[in-house]
Amino acid sequence: MADDLKFSDFTRGEQLHLVALHARMAKRGIAGPTVDLSDLQRKVRRIEQQAERRKNKK
Repeated sequence: MADDLKFSDFTRGEQLHLVALHARMAKRGIAGPTVDLSDLQRKVRRIEQQAERRKNKK
């Protein structure tokens, strides 16, 4: 997560999406260290950027 964002800065939908993405990353992580997580990490970064833009807009 970005350094200056708190979990409460995300909308409810974003929070649920982030939790689901992190669960998927954990599930893939169980498969081993060679599993590619970049697609899920990109989705997380995109959600964080949206929240950051919204926070800076205020």
